[in-house]
Amino acid sequence: MTKLWAPGRAGRWGRAGARWARTLVPRPRASGVRVFYGHDRVPAPGEPVAGGTAKFQRLATRFPNRAHDFTLLYLGSTWLPRDLRALLWLARRRRIPVISNQDGVGYPGWAGHEGAEEFNRPLRRLLAAAEHVLYQSEFCKRAADEFLGSPRGSWEVLYNAVDVDSFVPAEKAPSVGPVLLLGGDQYQAYRLEVALRTLRALLPSHPEARLLVTGRLAMPIEPLVVELGLAGRVDAIGRYAQRDAPALFQRAHALLHTKVNDPCPSLVIEAMACGLPVVYPMSGGVPELVGEEAGVGVPGRATSALLGAGRAARPGRASGCSRACARRPSRLRSKRAGACRRAVRSRTLARPSRRAVRAPRRDERGEVNVSAGVGAQTGDAASERRRVKARLP
Repeated sequence: MTKLWAPGRAGRWGRAGARWARTLVPRPRASGVRVFYGHDRVPAPGEPVAGGTAKFQRLATRFPNRAHDFTLLYLGSTWLPRDLRALLWLARRRRIPVISNQDGVGYPGWAGHEGAEEFNRPLRRLLAAAEHVLYQSEFCKRAADEFLGSPRGSWEVLYNAVDVDSFVPAEKAPSVGPVLLLGGDQYQAYRLEVALRTLRALLPSHPEARLLVTGRLAMPIEPLVVELGLAGRVDAIGRYAQRDAPALFQRAHALLHTKVNDPCPSLVIEAMACGLPVVYPMSGGVPELVGEEAGVGVPGRATSALLGAGRAARPGRASGCSRACARRPSRLRSKRAGACRRAVRSRTLARPSRRAVRAPRRDERGEVNVSAGVGAQTGDAASERRRVKARLP
């Protein structure tokens, strides 16, 4: 039976009720850009976040969350509010533009036919209401077209950005290892199991291999660690704040990303910015981020890490990786994402014509405008691939 009351849930309901009471009071239309992300509270900088919440945490530092007098509704498919239908009704009634940040979708192979439809129903509703849609990768666009339908307004592909002033390679690679990093939250048991079995397979050729595991776990880790004889070789770190992420990446030699069909993980881009090659299944949006130079992608989830990690962690790669990372392009920065989103803001508030965005343009500062479209945004991942080319054969 569903619990109708819990301390945390009661607090959320209370905040939502107070918000709606203030929001529905008639008032003159506010001037300027006031962004609401659909939630009464966005995690403050430094607080632990996971998945799509991180991008809203970064955005809120530039455009604070305005729940009562917003002039722009910016919603993400990975962090939909419970009162989505009411918010879309209010935006339509008050002629407030809606921007959708579209990540993954539900598909039958993952959730079954009924589960996929239930998952996709609110995404379809948001897509139909959006003036402009930001797809997180080419894969996200193809998946959304197939399972959600075509967007009503304009759209483009905009990869997640990374602050390359904070996410930098370690001055010196870890002296022992190889050290593999399983990042993010492990809310699917197979992701953790594949990583642990990868470590077990590496030990005959790399006796000092270790594994760092972050985030929340879908299953107890100790039984499988004991079964595989990995005691003392696995560090379960737990959740971490974004400000601690660079130091965490710098403790590893390679990122082990075992999730299948991941649409566009920021984790992968952050790892590449820190000089780590990526071991991953050849599915989802990760291949277009990593390319052929910056990681090892193989078919299937059971063999992806087993086949790739040995190549990525071969001795002697760290110095070459550091040299490649030192030549990183300076244009991949968080401020670039901010410039893109500011451009989205101005275009949306101006009610542009509803057409697909194609030709790249630059503003007076040389930043790529969001109207650059799909082709222009691929530079983010391509530049990071070049940074770690020397790490791999």
